[in-house]
Amino acid sequence: QVQLVESGGGSVQSGGSLRLSCAASRYTYIPKLMGWFRQAPGKEREGIAAINSYDSTQYADSVKGRFTISQDNAQNTVYLQLNSLKPEDTAMYYCAAARLMSNTLSLQPSTYTIWGQGTQVTVSS
Repeated sequence: QVQLVESGGGSVQSGGSLRLSCAASRYTYIPKLMGWFRQAPGKEREGIAAINSYDSTQYADSVKGRFTISQDNAQNTVYLQLNSLKPEDTAMYYCAAARLMSNTLSLQPSTYTIWGQGTQVTVSS
């Protein structure tokens, strides 16, 4: 089945930027919907961005205007550009793929069936 590997996390100061990557391999199907999620210690996993095969996107209010999701189908990679980072953005960031054959955008974790191992983002004030 599809494997997802995130990279690009790190430690930055408030106001800084990072670019996360999610490389997909071992395709047995082409996901129509990809998402980025994050989870801070003691908190539930939060959907923050999603993109479908039409390049339509959806964002959580908490990141709208600061984060941008994009994809490069030739590279089988999904990106998340994080700008104007805040300390409250500190979390483990995960990418995920939906098995559904629908292009309907969703930020619900239950929509996604394949998950990467995560990459840590730490923002200091």
